[in-house]
Amino acid sequence: MKNGSGNTNTKLILLHPYIQKQSSTTRLWLLAFISFFTIIFLLTLLYTRDTIPSKNTSVAAAVAAVVTSAAGVSPSPTTNLPTTTINALLHYASRSNDSFHMSYGEMKSISDVLRRCAPPCNLLVFGLTHETLLWKALNHNGRTVFVEENRYYAAYFEEIHPEIDVFDVQYTTKAHEAGELVAAAKEAAGNECRPVQNLLFSDCKLGLNDLPNHVYDVDWDVIFVDGPRGDAHEGPGRMSSIFTAAVLARSKKGGSPKTHVFVHDYYRDVERLCGDEFLCRENLVESNELLAHYVLDKMDKNSTRFCSDRKKRSVSSLS
Repeated sequence: MKNGSGNTNTKLILLHPYIQKQSSTTRLWLLAFISFFTIIFLLTLLYTRDTIPSKNTSVAAAVAAVVTSAAGVSPSPTTNLPTTTINALLHYASRSNDSFHMSYGEMKSISDVLRRCAPPCNLLVFGLTHETLLWKALNHNGRTVFVEENRYYAAYFEEIHPEIDVFDVQYTTKAHEAGELVAAAKEAAGNECRPVQNLLFSDCKLGLNDLPNHVYDVDWDVIFVDGPRGDAHEGPGRMSSIFTAAVLARSKKGGSPKTHVFVHDYYRDVERLCGDEFLCRENLVESNELLAHYVLDKMDKNSTRFCSDRKKRSVSSLS
């Protein structure tokens, strides 16, 4: 019997439940497999990033190692200049065309003391001269301060060399008054001109009391007197700078108990007179006509005499 609908092409497709279950299980296994390897990849990436050093850090360390190895010094912020560098600086500075430059022997004497100075070394220099940049360079990683009589030149020098610390000071003395001023200071050695004091509050005419406060608080290891002008009758002379150096050296509160004081142009009467009276010949260790080298010990705060009655020590000659 025929169906009245007339549709004889109808087909019935039956899906077995097992086929659907197998397809779902395969997808789950595939998802689990991908997730597992994704986690492994992320963990590996994180581990590698933490354990491999930064490229920039490695390069910087390598460069620092090469530089310090080539210089022959350890990577410390208080290392001194290599000897070859110091010798080169002295060599070229001593061959300058400037007629007022110091000789190689004079500069080497100061350089040798700076080289032996325990870092960081404190260097105080009276006067801006041809060698100013040399002293700054030789006292590598130390503190170097300059005192200059000409305020305009001090400002100009700081402008073109901002790494230089320079302070201007007004001298009230005259070179031709040296004898009278030194005699008055000796008489007042137990009072306002005593060898141990804070010059910031001093009434001694030879004491410089208008420098920045911190200059008086520093324990200076080396002091070089090469200023102010001392070659003219009406010039200020170096009485105040030598007296100030003597007091600063003897008034130290810390650091090394000894201070090296150098006086340039030692052949002149004022420099020799003030050196004898305030730095003292028993402290003179070497000299020639141009440079004198004293080594001073700090004194007790109640001291009233600059020099002792000890016999003059043997003095070597600067080459």
